[in-house]
Amino acid sequence: MTILQFLQYFPDEESCEVYIKESREKAGICCKTCKSITKHYWFSGGKFFECSQCRRRSSLKSGTVMEKSKISLHTWMLAFIFMSASKKGLSCLEFQRQVSLSRYDTAFRLMHKIRAMMGKRDSLYILNDMIEFDECFVEVATKKQVKQNLKRGKGSQGQAKVAVAAESTPLEDPRTGKKDRACGYYKMEVLGKVDSDHVNKFIKKNAAGDIVLFTDKNTAYVDIADIVDTHYMVVSDKVSVNETLKWVHKGISNLKRNLLGIHHMITYKYLQNYINEFVYKLNRRYFGERLFDRLIIAAVHPYVQ
Repeated sequence: MTILQFLQYFPDEESCEVYIKESREKAGICCKTCKSITKHYWFSGGKFFECSQCRRRSSLKSGTVMEKSKISLHTWMLAFIFMSASKKGLSCLEFQRQVSLSRYDTAFRLMHKIRAMMGKRDSLYILNDMIEFDECFVEVATKKQVKQNLKRGKGSQGQAKVAVAAESTPLEDPRTGKKDRACGYYKMEVLGKVDSDHVNKFIKKNAAGDIVLFTDKNTAYVDIADIVDTHYMVVSDKVSVNETLKWVHKGISNLKRNLLGIHHMITYKYLQNYINEFVYKLNRRYFGERLFDRLIIAAVHPYVQ
């Protein structure tokens, strides 16, 4: 959906309420008393759902990413369209300006709720078959007093460790014999430390099946062969960057450019949320205008409770 279409379909609060109601009914409404998805009746006068079994009433926002929020549905919908219409992303300050919110904190909390929701949605999927894996170091905001005592270069205390994995399927053109790799889903997660324990835990959590894993020769990967079917270690040079570890290195490059170019300098506490947004859009890079609808589905899905 484009912004012009949004203005046509959602001119006011009532139109947003109708759309969210219909989206929730399609996804199924989870009753917090019954602890399951049950049939609910809609009371248009009071604008709430009622469980057909226990008669518990739920508001339109209850059980969604918008739960307990005093912000209007129209503002939430504006957040969804702005975050889905922009391929690269949108800063909280720019969002505050666009929707005329009086406080920056309001825009900040709203957008981070959506980013956390994006991470929950992507956690439903796992990587399969052939996977490229590497880690990177992302610059994070550091207090001036601490900066003076930081060590320089890779592994500085001013940098966060991020694990990056990408599905990578080898392809060959039957006419020319030219070989290439097709990229599938990505997974990215902030690591407390780059060692065998943290790396193995990341692989177990985000991959399943008979995995063929491609990595460089980092010593943190020495025990990884115990949890995957096949493990190939390659020298990190120009050949591996362009061939064996092609997609994971492209993902790292685009992540750093995105974080520095739009958000400039972010704190370690919220880094995973920003990564969630980047990966969510990266995994749906071919969705185009359908990304808004997918974001609404994720926002009202019962798992967000």
